[in-house]
Amino acid sequence: MSDNPQGETKRVPRCPICGRPRVHEYRPFCSARCRDVDLARWFNEAYVVPVAPPGDEDDGEESEEKG
Repeated sequence: MSDNPQGETKRVPRCPICGRPRVHEYRPFCSARCRDVDLARWFNEAYVVPVAPPGDEDDGEESEEKG
């Protein structure tokens, strides 16, 4: 018998690099290799955090003038 009477399967967290099940020691990855692949992608700028270009800052002055 299963612990889940509704027949739902428990989702196993997967490694974001290769899709294998995660290992607690390397969380959220499955191995040191996948952890290092992810770090190398950040170093090589394969991943970027989007930012607004300089000068596009909204300081709220327009909304104060309208109200």
